[in-house]
Amino acid sequence: MSRLIATVFGVGYLRPAPGTWGSLAALPLFYGLHLLGGIVATLIGVIAVGVVGYWATKQMTQGSDNHDPSEIVIDEVLGQWIALLPVSYGAVFAGADILTLWPGWAVGFAAFRLFDIWKPWLVGRADRRNDAVGVMLDDAFAGVFAAIVVFIAAALYHIPLIMAAQ
Repeated sequence: MSRLIATVFGVGYLRPAPGTWGSLAALPLFYGLHLLGGIVATLIGVIAVGVVGYWATKQMTQGSDNHDPSEIVIDEVLGQWIALLPVSYGAVFAGADILTLWPGWAVGFAAFRLFDIWKPWLVGRADRRNDAVGVMLDDAFAGVFAAIVVFIAAALYHIPLIMAAQ
């Protein structure tokens, strides 16, 4: 069971770039969560994936020298979902279909992949922990940074529209 969860039902075995495949797999799952319960469901989903992902990662890496095998992509799901939280909130706030906020999806995906690969500051520090917490935490931090980028991009887009309407 831990292998199925950690690899997101085998998505982590796709090549090349299993992390990107994991991030892509996170998108329809996030969409489904949002449809089920909006921002509340997505927040609960983030917490659940964090907890279950940590457990699965710890189980899968126990006794191994490699604490972050490339096939573990549940951490990408966590980070990608965090990156998309502003999109879920924006859709609920505006009473809009979440798919109409597709630029936020694109920015969230790209920003998360950038921070996950680049590993600046806290992302890199967490990655260097070399344990299951670090595996999950570096992507959580990358997701937070990406969510900030999504929020800023949305503000930059919407502020001129608001100013023009006044």
